[in-house]
Amino acid sequence: MKLLSRHHGPHNRDLKDLHRLEESVKAAFMGPRNITLPTHANAPAVIWLVGLTCLAEVVLTLAEAGGLGGLGLRRWLVLHGAFWNGLLAGWEALYPFQRELMFVTYALLHGGLLHLIGNMVAALALGGIVVARIGQKGFLFLYLISAIGGAAGFALLSSSESPMVGASGAVFGLIGAWKFWEWQMRRHLGSPMKPLLQFILGLVVLNVVLWLALSGLLAWEAHLGGFIAGVVFAAIVTPNIRYRV
Repeated sequence: MKLLSRHHGPHNRDLKDLHRLEESVKAAFMGPRNITLPTHANAPAVIWLVGLTCLAEVVLTLAEAGGLGGLGLRRWLVLHGAFWNGLLAGWEALYPFQRELMFVTYALLHGGLLHLIGNMVAALALGGIVVARIGQKGFLFLYLISAIGGAAGFALLSSSESPMVGASGAVFGLIGAWKFWEWQMRRHLGSPMKPLLQFILGLVVLNVVLWLALSGLLAWEAHLGGFIAGVVFAAIVTPNIRYRV
């Protein structure tokens, strides 16, 4: 046994050295693991959209804090602006075209300051990446399409009769476009796809955790609908890595 060990020891070391050499060669021809897309910070379209989205919740919060009938105003806005599955199932609309407009107006309302801040921080961070790739008009159109996609996802996958509010469907659309562009870049550079898959898995886990923590009140259906809308939009508008809007 000792002779055998002495005989195979150098051979095993040679194999290890060869393996290290192969890994080094692979790394030399493989693109970078971390992909950073260009961004356009503080684009006016992003700032104005975030400001418009903040308006309703800021007014409601101030009215509630000052005892100025904020709860009644919030109830009125939710009744008229939230997404209601019941309106697609025969409920009577409160005003003309409410069934159609709610696919967008729900994204201008939130359930509180924390809900608003979380979505708007993400919109500011991702908006610059989107503007850098498809411009400010492209950003606004993607945001709109993603909001509609989020509402459609909620309508198709949820049977809840509770109102749905929040810009997270639109934000997940921005994430979907961002990750599609990262996939394009990774494929172009020959970079590993594992970090991208890990991010998406982490996104799924985060939704599950939040859904459990919020006792099922998380509209994951809107997140999924918005994400898919963002991916499809990016695939159509920017079919290859060189294409810009």
